Amino acid sequence: MGINRDRPDLWKDDIIHSVDLYNDWFMKFAPKAFRETRVSTASSVERALSNTNYLQNISVELLRNHPEVLPILRMSTCPPIARDRLVGLAGVTKSLVENMENVKNPHVSPRMATARLTSELTKIARIINQMADPDIFIWLSEGRVPTEVEVQRSATIIADRLCGAVADPIIRNAQEKRQLAVITEFLCDRGYREASVGIKYNEMVAGTFSFHTNVPVLVAEGADSTINIPVDVAVLPKAAKDGDFPLLIEAKSAGDFTNVNKRRKEEATKMQQLKNTYGKSVSYSLFLCGYFDSGYLGYEAAEGIDWIWEHRIIDLEQLGI
Repeated sequence: MGINRDRPDLWKDDIIHSVDLYNDWFMKFAPKAFRETRVSTASSVERALSNTNYLQNISVELLRNHPEVLPILRMSTCPPIARDRLVGLAGVTKSLVENMENVKNPHVSPRMATARLTSELTKIARIINQMADPDIFIWLSEGRVPTEVEVQRSATIIADRLCGAVADPIIRNAQEKRQLAVITEFLCDRGYREASVGIKYNEMVAGTFSFHTNVPVLVAEGADSTINIPVDVAVLPKAAKDGDFPLLIEAKSAGDFTNVNKRRKEEATKMQQLKNTYGKSVSYSLFLCGYFDSGYLGYEAAEGIDWIWEHRIIDLEQLGI
């Protein structure tokens, strides 16, 4: 007996309630999340402006020592330059630009010969210098040092451009934190406690839960090689024995109906890999908030995946929690 997948008579009303819940959150909290990110980003932009002598010294040395400024510099041009457009305009290696804009570790290509690296960084600097937005950086044409107000104003504009380019990830990250907080509250109210950071899925003890747990799965049925798949929440019910396989829950949110149908195969693939590795009794459920239509729900149901709506979180108890 399923929780929601075999109750299509409820889907229409649940979709309405789910959309309403997401929209209510978005109107109240999404602007705050965006503003907080913009303030943080504006500080980074101000540091970048200072490092470049307020865009008057975009040099090879700067790009080599501070590759993290490249996304900021791309947004400082008129018009702003997309990453691939910069590669084409400057005639540089795509991997160099991608390495410099690596979110976790911005760096120049370590294996590139010094002479070639210097040449490519020179080309990037030339493009940025030529296309720097004169309406934002008004001091450039006047050859002077900007005032503090001008720096703050220009940093805010560039921060807006940067945040606008990544608005969806900002909202998704804020929504994920909120969903995990809701699940945490639900579990803690029932006497569960969070497991130690870094604990493995097969080391959990009864009555604990963990976040972003890696679970190894076979690449395909009967294959020898495995890969790790990250799961948002792993819960080992109080009635379970130590070493039992935990319940796996994926927190999903969506602000429109279009993207969910592009991503629905991801969950189906995870489910199949889990079954291939741990058997058909494995428990893998979705925790949904937002725009999930009947097409998405029908697809997941056909793949044997069940779900819990956030607006009816009490259904988690049907998993044995």
